Amino acid sequence: MMLYRGIEVTYETIREWCEKFGQQYANQLHRKRPFIADKWHLDEVVVTIKKQQYYLWQAVDAEGNVLDVLLQRQRDTKAAKRFLGKLLKQQGFVPRVIVTDKLKSYQAAKNQMLKSVEHQQHKRLNNRAENSHQPT
Repeated sequence: MMLYRGIEVTYETIREWCEKFGQQYANQLHRKRPFIADKWHLDEVVVTIKKQQYYLWQAVDAEGNVLDVLLQRQRDTKAAKRFLGKLLKQQGFVPRVIVTDKLKSYQAAKNQMLKSVEHQQHKRLNNRAENSHQPT
């Protein structure tokens, strides 16, 4: 559109625009973020990076919005606590319900950090989080 009007824009100009206006644009998007439901679906998936195994932990709300992701080497209670702590700090509130698969690390971390939260563990209930792992 600008070229049609005789204005030539270089990659450097676009990079400078991103530096100048990028943070302001990101802040506006953050303010317009959709309402976050109080039911969170938590899941982890194995990812191989440079022939090493990692676990991608992911939280999705009841509407399917991705709340947070975290890449870790372990899949134990300490890793689950780190993920829940990061998630709670970023979201700023405690959910009413968390839905997970049957990984025991979630139960242990929940008992230590979220004692008043209802925890549903079932293979089929966590489809919301499982579907977000699929490639688009």
